[in-house]
Amino acid sequence: MPLEEVLAAVPELHDAESVEPLTGGLTNTNYKVTSPAGCYVVRISGKDTGLLAIDRENEVHNTIAAAETGVGAPFVAALPEQDALVLGFLDGEVMDAEKLRSGGHMPAIADACRRLHSGRRFLKDFDMFEIQPGYLEIVRERGFRLPARYEEFEPKIRELERALRVRPEPPVPCNNDLLAENFILVDGEMRLIDYEYSGNNEASFELGNVWSESNLSLDQLEDLVAAYWGEPLRNKVARARLWGLLSKYGWTLWGSIQDGISELDFDFWGWAMEKYERAVEELDGSEFEQLLADVQREDQPCR
Repeated sequence: MPLEEVLAAVPELHDAESVEPLTGGLTNTNYKVTSPAGCYVVRISGKDTGLLAIDRENEVHNTIAAAETGVGAPFVAALPEQDALVLGFLDGEVMDAEKLRSGGHMPAIADACRRLHSGRRFLKDFDMFEIQPGYLEIVRERGFRLPARYEEFEPKIRELERALRVRPEPPVPCNNDLLAENFILVDGEMRLIDYEYSGNNEASFELGNVWSESNLSLDQLEDLVAAYWGEPLRNKVARARLWGLLSKYGWTLWGSIQDGISELDFDFWGWAMEKYERAVEELDGSEFEQLLADVQREDQPCR
């Protein structure tokens, strides 16, 4: 068994006193291991995760870099043969979407993102405009489910891409997958975990993805943008909204692929459709064209 091999291979895990499954992961199997040396998390990768655009070499490099900033969990070991990663256990409050929406956490989230973004460059870049077409090709080739009207929106996605390419932000090291459960509140500071999709990217993608994943209000997005950039700039809010829209559209196909390959007991199709329905609402909405215009404007406060 991979877990037993990991426990035997990593000195910090020797003479484990307890091994507890950790719930909540959508891709992998996670365990909390307590040993005389301390508490650790062992992550065993899920089946066929290569189809999900996960690069394990990139993940390990970036996990170490994130740990160096003090934002990521301490790195202990990577065991490629067992598809395993071992990290220090962060003893804190794991967030969920409701907590992020109701707890006044925008300044702490912005601070954690800034600290991560100020670290050393990650190994590879992340671009949802490249990942989403790759996912679409896999869905077509494998005959996985595709939501109604999905391909109908491709022309609007190309419009969105042209608008965001006009004044790109310099890439910084980003997590790129900050669903609420990847935030852990430790001693008043947010820590960020799970670097499977990490890579150099725009800071506005990070902020937009946070907004999208936890379904924050637009007022909360403005607060997050203001906390990160110093003021709620109209073009930055529009940029984060458009990146958040694209992330929903792209991660929809991630859910379709997982629906076809994952052995986890989870409703990936329902997860995907929830994202897709919110993306459709924005793509069909009256504000879409205005956001495309706003993202190309000079900086100006929206309050």
